[in-house]
Amino acid sequence: MSSLNKGLEKVEVTLKWDPSPLGEPDHDLDIVAGTYTADAPFGDPDYLVHFDSRSPDGTITLNRDSKTGQGFGSDEVMTLELDRLAETYVRVVIGVAIQQGEGRKTFGQIENTAVQIREGYEELSESDLAGVEGSTAATVAEFVRGESGEWHHKVVLRGYDGTPEEFTAHMGLPEQRRA
Repeated sequence: MSSLNKGLEKVEVTLKWDPSPLGEPDHDLDIVAGTYTADAPFGDPDYLVHFDSRSPDGTITLNRDSKTGQGFGSDEVMTLELDRLAETYVRVVIGVAIQQGEGRKTFGQIENTAVQIREGYEELSESDLAGVEGSTAATVAEFVRGESGEWHHKVVLRGYDGTPEEFTAHMGLPEQRRA
């Protein structure tokens, strides 16, 4: 798989949000990455990377995981080394899910949410999740391997209403196949 167009190599996904008001349960948002093989590019992911985990081959790592949104800068950071992923993988889907432990929370109830995707200093996409404010989880991006092996970024914003576990089973489905 050789090409003059290298495509994307190492990508960083960042997520930030404001902490919940004093006395309220914490807002806990999570970046989730699902990988899909050429044999099964939609449906259940081959594996997931989320809270304090990394991919079996070390190509996708959650570097920072916040349970409160407190602190400066990004609350969660995930690194994807797409150029190191095995050739069998053709899609990586990125989502954001809100933990629902203290009752139903939607993106519209959490102040100053922001997801940014960049390669080095180049911003690929950014979203404040306003387009899915009534959702409890959302697919925010896809990375797709081209025919000559290069990776491309697709901006996606699809909301989902349900638990994080239910979301991970649906996040990789195309829009027309989602429940």
